[in-house]
Amino acid sequence: MADYSFGGSEEENAELRKLEAELAEDPDNFESWEKLVRGAEALEGGINRNSNPQAITTVRNAYDRFLAKFPLLFGYWKKYADLEFSIAGTEAAEMVYERGVASIPTSVDLWANYCAFKVETNHDSDVIRELFDRGANCVGLDFLAHPFWDKYVEFEERLDAFDKIFGILGRVIHIPMHQYARYFERYRQLAQSRPVNELAPPEIISQYRSEIESASVQIPPGAKSEAEYEQELRLRLDTYHLEIFSRTQTETTKRWTYESEIKRPYFHVTELDEGQLANWKRYLDFEEVEGSYARITFLYERCLVTCAHYDEFWLRYARWMSAQPDKEEEVRNIYQRASTIFVPIAHPTVRLHYAYFEEMSERIDIAKDIHQAILFVLPNHVETIVSLANISRRHGTLEDAIQVYKSHIEAPGCDAATKAALVAEWAILIWRVKGSSDEARQVFQENQQSFLDSRPFWTRYLLFELEQPTTPDTEGAQHERIKKVVDDLRHKSTLPAEAVKELVQSYMVYLLERGSKTAAKEYIMLDREVHGPASVSPTNKNKEAAKAVQSTPQPVPTPDPAAAAYAYYQQQQLQQPAVANGGVPTQPVHY
Repeated sequence: MADYSFGGSEEENAELRKLEAELAEDPDNFESWEKLVRGAEALEGGINRNSNPQAITTVRNAYDRFLAKFPLLFGYWKKYADLEFSIAGTEAAEMVYERGVASIPTSVDLWANYCAFKVETNHDSDVIRELFDRGANCVGLDFLAHPFWDKYVEFEERLDAFDKIFGILGRVIHIPMHQYARYFERYRQLAQSRPVNELAPPEIISQYRSEIESASVQIPPGAKSEAEYEQELRLRLDTYHLEIFSRTQTETTKRWTYESEIKRPYFHVTELDEGQLANWKRYLDFEEVEGSYARITFLYERCLVTCAHYDEFWLRYARWMSAQPDKEEEVRNIYQRASTIFVPIAHPTVRLHYAYFEEMSERIDIAKDIHQAILFVLPNHVETIVSLANISRRHGTLEDAIQVYKSHIEAPGCDAATKAALVAEWAILIWRVKGSSDEARQVFQENQQSFLDSRPFWTRYLLFELEQPTTPDTEGAQHERIKKVVDDLRHKSTLPAEAVKELVQSYMVYLLERGSKTAAKEYIMLDREVHGPASVSPTNKNKEAAKAVQSTPQPVPTPDPAAAAYAYYQQQQLQQPAVANGGVPTQPVHY
C-alpha cells in the first residue's frame, strides 16, 4: 500500500487509504481502481511539475499499478503520457507511450496519439517517419485505421513529400477498410503527376510495355511519339489501378457485415453479450477461410483486446497458431499473455492448456510450476490437483500421483468437499492405472463414513461399481456390491433428496440393461419409493416431509360455484389413462 502521509490534505489521504483497503479486499474492482487514479491525480489541486515529490510518486504508483492490472485501456495510457509530459517532459511521456503500444499494439487511437505527440515534440523527420512505419505495421490492417493513416499523410504533407504520400496511399489502397474509396481517389489524382515507374511494380510495367510494342509492330517507325506511348501505358496502368480498387471494394464488402456488428471494439471489464461473442467467432471463421496469415493474426489480436477475459478465444488462437508451421514460440507467447496478464486465474483452463503445451515441449518442471501457481491462488481447485497428479504419473510413477493426492488431502487448508473429491479420484486412479478394483473399492469403503454429504464422492463410487466388467459367474456378486452402494447412499448418506433420486436412477437403468430375472421387481420397488409420493417412501427424509405437509394448517377456501365446477373438470381428467411410464425417465443419467 502506498504511503499517503506526504503532507497533503488529510481528507484526500483518508480517501486514498480507504480505496487502497477496498482494493486489498477486492483487487479486481475496476471502479475502485478508477477512483484511486482520479484521486491521486487530484492531489494538491492537480499534479504538475511543481507538486510535492511524494504526491508525484503517488500518482505514478497509482497509474503503474492500474495499467499493470488493465493494460488494454488505451485512454489511460494517453492520460498517463500527458501527465508525465506536464511533470517531467518529452522523454518521460515517450516512455509511457512506448509502454502503452507494447501493451496494446493494435490500438489505432493510441498509435495516432503517439505519432501526433512525436510530430509536435520532435523535429527529426526520419525519426518521426520511423515511428509512423512502426505504427503502420501494427495497426495498418485495421478496418477503422483511417485516423492513423490520415495522421501519416498529414505529416508528409507538411514536408511536401509527395513521393512519400504516394507510397503511403499505394499501400493503403490494397487494404479493405472503412474509407478505402477516398484514399483511392487521392491516389489516382496523384498518379497523374507521378513518374510511370512509380505507378506499378516493375514486372507489371514491363508486361504492359511489351504488349504495347507488340501491338505497334505494324505501325511505321516514328508514327507514334514517345508521349503517345506513355499515354497508352498510363491508360493501361489506370485500368490496373481500377482493378485494385475493385478487389479492395470486394474485400471490404465481405467484411462489412462482421465489422458493423462489432459494438465494442475496445476493452472493458463488463461482459460482452452472446451476440458480440458469436460475431467474433464468425468473423474469425471467415478470415481463417480467406487464408491470409497476416490478416488472421491481426484479427485475433483485435479480438483479444475486446475479449481479453474470455479464455475460449485465447485457446482458439493458440490452437490455430499451433497448426501453422514452425510457430512454437508464437504459441508459447499466446499462452503466456493469457496466463500472466489477461485471463483471471479464477478461470484456470487456459493455464492448464499452457502446462500441457510445455509438457509437450518436454519442459516438465515448467508444466508443474504452472499447476503450482494456480494452486497457490486456488488451493482447493480439484481439476488442477487431478491434472498435477496425472502429470506426475505420466513422468514418474503411480505412487508419485498418489502422493500428490495425499499431500493435498492432508493440507491444513483443504476443505471437506475437496477432500471427498480427491479421495474419489485417488480410488479411480488406482483402479484405472493399477487395474486393482479391490484396492480402489477399499479406498471408497474406508472413506465412505467421512463423506456422507459429498455428491462427487458418491457419484464416483457408484459409477465405479457400475462400470466394473462382469461375467456370468461374477454378475451376481457385482450386483450385490452395486446394491450395497445404492442402499448406503439412500439410507446412510446425507445427500439432498434430488441428488439421491438422480443417482438411484442410474442404478435403475443398470437393472433394466444388465439385471437378472428379478430386476423388474427391484426396478418397480425403487421407482415407487424414489419417484413416488412421500407417503409411500421408506426414507425418513420423505416421511418427515410428508408429516410437515400434513401438520401445516391449510387455508379453508370460500365455497365458489365456478371453482367447484373447475374441480369437477379436473377430477374427470384424472380418470383418463395415465401417461406412459408414469412420466418416469427411462434414459440413463450421465455425470
